[in-house]
Amino acid sequence: MRLTGCPLRCVWCDTEYSFHGGEWRGIGEILETVRAYGARHVCVTGGEPLAQKRCLALLAALCDEGHEVSLETSGAIDVAFVDARVRKVVDLKAPGSGEERRNLWSNLAHLGARDQVKIVIADRTDYEWARARVAEHDLASRCQVLFSPVFGRITPRELAEWILADRLPVRFQMQLHKTLWGEEKGR
Repeated sequence: MRLTGCPLRCVWCDTEYSFHGGEWRGIGEILETVRAYGARHVCVTGGEPLAQKRCLALLAALCDEGHEVSLETSGAIDVAFVDARVRKVVDLKAPGSGEERRNLWSNLAHLGARDQVKIVIADRTDYEWARARVAEHDLASRCQVLFSPVFGRITPRELAEWILADRLPVRFQMQLHKTLWGEEKGR
């Protein structure tokens, strides 16, 4: 489920439509919608979901309903109070995003083995930066680390080859929705 609003403006953002608009819904109404889908796993994303005042309550309510819940967050807002049952997917913003200064490094202390750090990579400079952060913060021993290419900026193969050449302890990730539906938004 995608929540509206984000205080960041990454230069390669592919969900600018989520900055504004949307529909106001109460937590009960959201839970009813999720029940109707019959899904076990619920991913709460945005924009930046933690920018929503009731996001923490929504995450807890989804867990209380028995869902496996993940939170995809920009990494710019404190995750310390996210329900422990929620799998946190925390972005680290590389220089190519234009938002590197917004990384809240204290978030790393709140990650465990089931959580993930995701770094979206636009070019070789971003890759070198990401490789250095993985080593500097010993991320691979703390949580899963995902490297993902910016769609249309570097080829997936190029990033995969860099990872393999350096034998990095990270997982390569692609935006599957981009492979399936291309540039279409809202998927």
